[in-house]
Amino acid sequence: MERELKTRILHAVDTLLDDQVAFLSELTAHPSTRGNEQSAQNLMARELAARGMEVDRWQVDVADIRDMPGFSPVIGNYDDAVNVVGTHRATTTKGRSLILNGHIDVVPEGPTDMWDTPPYAPRVDDGWMYGRGAGDMKAGLASNLFALDALRHAGLTPAADIHFQSVVEEECTGNGALACLQRGYRADAALIPEPLAEGLVTAQLGVLWFQVRLRGLPAHVAYASTGSNAIDAAIPLIAALHELEERWNADDRKHPQYADVHHPLNLNVGKIEGGDWASSVPAWCVFDVRMGLYPDQDLQDLRDEIETTLQDAAQKNAFLRNNSPEVVYNGFAAEGYALSEDSSQAAAQAIGALETAHGLVTGTALETKSSTGTTDARFFGLYADTPALVYGPKAENIHGFNERVDLESMRRVTQTTALFIADWCGVTTD
Repeated sequence: MERELKTRILHAVDTLLDDQVAFLSELTAHPSTRGNEQSAQNLMARELAARGMEVDRWQVDVADIRDMPGFSPVIGNYDDAVNVVGTHRATTTKGRSLILNGHIDVVPEGPTDMWDTPPYAPRVDDGWMYGRGAGDMKAGLASNLFALDALRHAGLTPAADIHFQSVVEEECTGNGALACLQRGYRADAALIPEPLAEGLVTAQLGVLWFQVRLRGLPAHVAYASTGSNAIDAAIPLIAALHELEERWNADDRKHPQYADVHHPLNLNVGKIEGGDWASSVPAWCVFDVRMGLYPDQDLQDLRDEIETTLQDAAQKNAFLRNNSPEVVYNGFAAEGYALSEDSSQAAAQAIGALETAHGLVTGTALETKSSTGTTDARFFGLYADTPALVYGPKAENIHGFNERVDLESMRRVTQTTALFIADWCGVTTD
């Protein structure tokens, strides 16, 4: 690509930056938690249509995807699970096609009085935008969109098809991205701007969600010894799961990409409920768990080990010995994915194009990292034979209070993305 062309693209991103920040603020103001993504998706559909893209907006149907590799058990009603894809159709076959993927769903904000300012009233302070989802990952959606805008502003048109995906369910199953595969969206590479501080993710963990259900024996608390406390019974089971977590993090169990990462696999008891009355021995308890797993680790082997651990712990409890805990899998059943294990020419070329673009924008070498979280990249890499590059802006406190994204980092990522698109897809002049 000629130097003059690169300069035009970089300047175009800067020219449109105020518009991009305003768009990010508007998008962040939509509280798009699970099941409430429709208004944000309406905005995305309008913006894509206004840019002349073919817009596909559809409701995800579990029946269409439940038998596909990578499907995760659903945890709620899907009547309001809506995906949006905008497609740029190239008039030439000069370049390589691309998926620009991002998720519109955000995690719950928690107690709003523990935020410095309301989570869905975005504010900018000292170069950071604050708000739930500003970092994870609406800034990434904005960088994808305005990278395309910058090319247009510079008088350039991508010379290959581009599918701009705004998907739901990333935070709990990934079924939104899977539904895009089921609908036939394919490309030569995918780019996902998750907020990972301008580094390329070469490996990501998988995630397994499960629920442990316990039954106790109710009794009046005055005669507590005649009952069996289901909440108390959960405590040694949780302790046993944490012991399993430590075994999985032993050096001899680690995936090579995580050899130098301290404690890469994290087990989290994210929710617990139980009992009905303070003066009654609780007859039931349910706790929800998240566990990480390495790339190439088999999900069924993981389930088997979890269930054996729980059964062994239950044998040490007089009541649970004859009232086994029930394990239910709901939500994430996600395999790990390692881009580093993709030896294809397409992967090497895509990584090379991103390295070049990143270097031109930042003046530094592209760092690689192994993520201890998961992304939708696995669907493209594992099930569609498509290299998936995860590269996005710097954000802090994602999933926490006062989530924020560095707007200067977003600007750089947008410039890098625009240059990457121009290189990977090729461009024609208007």
